[in-house]
Amino acid sequence: MRESAKIAFLVVLGATLIVGFSMTYTRFRAGGNPYYAVTAARTGTTMRPAMTPVAAGITAENVSSADDMQLLMSRRLLIPVPGVDRAKLRDNFEEMHGGHRHEALDIMAARGTPVHAVDEGRIAKLFESKAGGITVYQFDRDEKFAYYYAHLDRYADGLTEGLNLKRGEVLGFVGTTGNAPPGAPHLHFAIFRLGPDKRWWRGTALNPYPFLVEPSR
Repeated sequence: MRESAKIAFLVVLGATLIVGFSMTYTRFRAGGNPYYAVTAARTGTTMRPAMTPVAAGITAENVSSADDMQLLMSRRLLIPVPGVDRAKLRDNFEEMHGGHRHEALDIMAARGTPVHAVDEGRIAKLFESKAGGITVYQFDRDEKFAYYYAHLDRYADGLTEGLNLKRGEVLGFVGTTGNAPPGAPHLHFAIFRLGPDKRWWRGTALNPYPFLVEPSR
């Protein structure tokens, strides 16, 4: 089964970050699993080995939404914790936590470190849960995606539901609320594509790892 489309992506081959620009990906199946061969638009060369759906933030369920992925890539999402180099991020989206797939990115940082909005968009929900602790659900400006920030120590002063945040604006501070280990403060960050009903708690999980960039980028 093959399908080609133009898409802008940071290509991750294994642990190596290659480039980010317009590419053509070709979907095929091997051993019942979908894989993607990528051809760079500028050079016409094919990059090997083929990247996996996890590395690209694409799964078998959402591959039909290449336009959405291209939009997300174009946003240049900010690494939400200052002082963290992209090279130090660890892709743990597929790890099993408590019997469930993690479906997020954990960014380790000292307690009280400011957490910045990765993109512009409104605060859809401020919520406290047993698992996530103090959390923020932020919709992007087109309300196609939700950005989820969890285990916060506290919210930034003046943060309210409905508030429109700018990219880089502080929304809270790193902590260990919820089920985070007390001795390991970190930000649990997730992205999901919203459904047509725009429910803040429901959507299709996307791997944040390929989309985050350093502030200077």
